[in-house]
Amino acid sequence: MEIFSIKGSLGCSSIYVGEHLKNLGNYLPDARTVIITDENIKKIYEKDFPNLPVITIGTGEGIKTLASVEFILKELIRHSCDRSSFIIGIGGGIVSDITGFAASIFLRGIKFGFVSTSLLSQVDASVGGKNGVNLDAYKNMVGVFNQPEFVICDIDLLQTLPGVEISNGFAEIVKHALICDKTLFEFIENNRENAKALDYQTIYKLVAECVRIKSTVVQQDEKESGERRKLNFGHTIGHAIEKIERAGHGRAVSMGMVAAARFSGQRNLISEKEISRIISLLQDLNLPTTFDYSPKAIISAAGKDKKKQGKDLFYVFLEMIGRARVEKISFLELNEFISGLA
Repeated sequence: MEIFSIKGSLGCSSIYVGEHLKNLGNYLPDARTVIITDENIKKIYEKDFPNLPVITIGTGEGIKTLASVEFILKELIRHSCDRSSFIIGIGGGIVSDITGFAASIFLRGIKFGFVSTSLLSQVDASVGGKNGVNLDAYKNMVGVFNQPEFVICDIDLLQTLPGVEISNGFAEIVKHALICDKTLFEFIENNRENAKALDYQTIYKLVAECVRIKSTVVQQDEKESGERRKLNFGHTIGHAIEKIERAGHGRAVSMGMVAAARFSGQRNLISEKEISRIISLLQDLNLPTTFDYSPKAIISAAGKDKKKQGKDLFYVFLEMIGRARVEKISFLELNEFISGLA
């Protein structure tokens, strides 16, 4: 097991990579504790839950709403929770996003933690203190920055994930490598078959390296005012694709990363050879690298990106595999690039 820490103004968070759900009780405080999970995780893993009250929500991006948060808050009241209570979210990124947000606003904030059950969540969503829900077509528009007390990344839980969810996680792993770790990118290239087979040691290393990268970045920039923006590589167009079609976050980001790499190439920041390496790796990890959405639809959806500032937005470009930079560009420039994708 490896332990990573995030220490900042929002609190301290410990991430345990390689710990197990069955040991969750060792990390819980001596206080009223309630579990939040989804229908699928409860069905498969409830036998390993501590003997605690369970609030169950649905699955899929469609339940990441204020209505779900309201349901949870009412359930917390029904379970007589107070300011000393603790909430533990057991599930993937949607569960952690909703749990963290509900905990952060219940009685002006109570403590919480996560057991991360999906690859996407272990390498990204559950780490870093972003919590929130969608509002209509606006992704993650309502939320807070607030660190969980702890995150348990149980690698064994990934064995029950469908293949498409494994691929979604691979996209974020590749993203972490592209923005700041060329050696990690090369490791993925050389171990792609072991990764797809969910070889324990390979996946363990990938999760640990991504948590290392993200915890380091978040430690430097908790509230995304600088360095943390690099973690949004591929997400501007990726989030737009998610709004158009529920392709899955990682799959949408994969398409967004290819577009961002091509945009970087247009600016002579990255070579065609490197772009080809990126596309080849994503394809080998069963991720999409092309799309046939109309430029008009993408432009419309991208205009709802929460990262925009007036007529501008921060966009992440690649200087090379393993190094990214953030620039403020106009939506006009972005729209011209998107228009040229057709």
